[in-house]
Amino acid sequence: MTEYLLVFPERDDAEEVAEELREEEFDEVRVVREALAGEDDSEDHDWAVYVRVDTVDDPTSAVAKALVERFEAVTADRDGWLDDDVSGIDQAR
Repeated sequence: MTEYLLVFPERDDAEEVAEELREEEFDEVRVVREALAGEDDSEDHDWAVYVRVDTVDDPTSAVAKALVERFEAVTADRDGWLDDDVSGIDQAR
């Protein structure tokens, strides 16, 4: 299993990207709020799209690298970024 977190400053961008990704064969796609490091104020939280891919076990594989490149391009187009750390995301659905 490999997890990705695409972070966007605007909720609309996160919702739009999540909708596009849900149309594909990803195991889980959902929009979550992500607090910026060191920020407690809810106004300082960004919007993120959590993506889980159960069929990719090796983050160094060609498929995983291709996904990273794709997600980096998608986030860059919307002033966002791909976060390397998904550990802070609540895994409860």
